[in-house]
Amino acid sequence: MKPAAGTVSIVGAGLAGTLLAIVLARRGLRVEVFERRGDPRVRGAERGRSINLALAARGLRALERAGVAARIAPLLMPMRGRFVHPHEGAGSLLPYGQDAAEVIHSVSRAALGRALVEAAAAEPGVALHFGEHCVGVDLARDALLFGDARHVRRRVPLVPTIATDGAGSAVRAALAAAGALQVREEMLAHDYRELTIPASLAGSLERNALHIWPRGSFMLIALPNTDGSFTATLFLAREGSPSFAELGDDAAIREFFRREFPSALPLLPQLTADFRAVQGHLGTVYCDPWNVGGKVLLLGDAAHAIVPFHGQGMNCAFEDVAVLDSLCDAHADPAELFAAFAQARRPDTDAIAQMALENYLEMRDSVLDPAFQRRKLLAARLEREFPGRFIPRYSMVMFHPEIGYAEALRRGAVQEGILADLDAGHGDARALIEARLPPLSGPRGARA
Repeated sequence: MKPAAGTVSIVGAGLAGTLLAIVLARRGLRVEVFERRGDPRVRGAERGRSINLALAARGLRALERAGVAARIAPLLMPMRGRFVHPHEGAGSLLPYGQDAAEVIHSVSRAALGRALVEAAAAEPGVALHFGEHCVGVDLARDALLFGDARHVRRRVPLVPTIATDGAGSAVRAALAAAGALQVREEMLAHDYRELTIPASLAGSLERNALHIWPRGSFMLIALPNTDGSFTATLFLAREGSPSFAELGDDAAIREFFRREFPSALPLLPQLTADFRAVQGHLGTVYCDPWNVGGKVLLLGDAAHAIVPFHGQGMNCAFEDVAVLDSLCDAHADPAELFAAFAQARRPDTDAIAQMALENYLEMRDSVLDPAFQRRKLLAARLEREFPGRFIPRYSMVMFHPEIGYAEALRRGAVQEGILADLDAGHGDARALIEARLPPLSGPRGARA
């Protein structure tokens, strides 16, 4: 898509939408961005629904491509690994990667969102419109409809439009209602609530780590902030036992934390007050097609929302932006561009959706399993010994953006088989790897 295409509309000024606006404006396009919420530069963060984000190599590479990485850098807190807190006894740090360069960065969703809005607003070709609620798409009349549940206040021409309005996308819902696409939402039986560990009480926590209190069917996590505080999140079933449904009053909440998270309870002075905030839901969105009539494209969570347990929702959306940008030179026509993007991207987004669900089980349960810990150590040793062939799946996803999600899923399955055989005492590592795991070609064989 080139300047001859004229104006592009983006519905949704979240993280993906603002980054997309920046890269398209720098291509000489006029970009109109519509956002239903107010301007984050003049309003507070939406409390209770933020979940600190984990920025990894894929997201960083997309920010660098857009020329905004330096603006984002002061917002980041590096995390070297998972600090696992068992129910009893001292915790331990499980490093994410092989060296100091392999870190993941904790970042506040609100702070990152403001920074990207500011960067987009600084682009001469970008116009940001806040308080504009998209309530429909009129494909027959080529119009986006804005207003509220009762009234359509105005219509905007349906120039090439890209919907980045999140997991609850109004554009996707309107297209589905019109029969233009099929959508399936698979909700997780677990919800979340966000909690706060103030800086004054966080001194006992390792600063550069993601903290996990795994408890089998549920877990508490905490990510560091630049001000010394931690943002904690409880993931727990909605119904049953234990569940959020059982925690109906302050006494039940405190007793639950005393019983399940005794080391965390003293760090949460606002526990019961935080519990009164919004209880967030989690799910995976499957949608087909992403591009409708060459006029509308769904991107990011609007097309393929995933659960947050691999820290890849934002990274995947940012990578969407980078992939679309990389295809623009070869596809001047928006319809061709949208089709090429959907074809290129879907295998990878399907793969990360699967891996995100699998990683939830790992985080809340497997990290305490001696067999899991044994194989993690073995995987790290094999990566050192066979760097051009064996890279743990987690590392491929988090630290090797040159390896697509689908390839990481495929190679990861092969590697799990190798680890299982070696852990059981069957075979020789070199022979198994050379027989089953072809070398990574080009830059994929190099250390990230």
